[in-house]
Amino acid sequence: MTVPSTPSSSKVVLITGASSGIGEATARRLAASGHRVVLGARRTDRIAAIAEDIRAGGGSAGHHELDVTSLESVRSFVRAAHDRHGRVDVLVNNAGVMPLSTLDALKVDEWNLMIDVNIRGVLHGIAAVLPIMRDQGAGHVVNIASVSGLRVDPTAAVYSATKFAVRAISEGLRQESRDLRVTVVSPGLTRSELTDGISDSDVREAVRNHMDIAIPAGAIADAIDYAIGQPLDVDVNELVIRPTAQG
Repeated sequence: MTVPSTPSSSKVVLITGASSGIGEATARRLAASGHRVVLGARRTDRIAAIAEDIRAGGGSAGHHELDVTSLESVRSFVRAAHDRHGRVDVLVNNAGVMPLSTLDALKVDEWNLMIDVNIRGVLHGIAAVLPIMRDQGAGHVVNIASVSGLRVDPTAAVYSATKFAVRAISEGLRQESRDLRVTVVSPGLTRSELTDGISDSDVREAVRNHMDIAIPAGAIADAIDYAIGQPLDVDVNELVIRPTAQG
């Protein structure tokens, strides 16, 4: 199949973890840019309300219940979008959790949750869209990593490990592909609900004390919009977006 050298004016974009934060901001930004967005998350009432708000503003948005830790749930999400639109142009693998703690706290259940959501969730998304994108002869996978995938700080050992893994998976997919674009977006401190998942009260308070410099989720959404909007022969491989004041 011959792929055009310029992007379609309207792409079908699937977004995981779209009920808040970066996922919600990305859905709203891309819909405003004329793309057809499909929101996925466990909180169906929330994504239904966001999708309705987007449609009320003249955008195109659908939603579907999604648990990224379940391969079948991810496949159902992708299948529903494909059945509705006839194609899948972009997957934004955004769903993630960040229950930070020191290793000696032995929060093994939280370690496993991060592995399941942050790594397996990304792999499930890739597995679900890759056959469709191969058949189309084009596609774009945007994986949300973190600046914690570039460095390791105390309390973030396991979280950083999952984000290092996201970058490794992304680079492997990029090198294996000649008809897919792969972009890694690594946000720094960004206003979102991620800190709500930190069960250690001391760690949660320490992180929240740094959030006064955090950038809005819309800044990350703008970066994703930029990467998606490039000509199809241009692959923006990696974007690191931090607050200016972040060390």
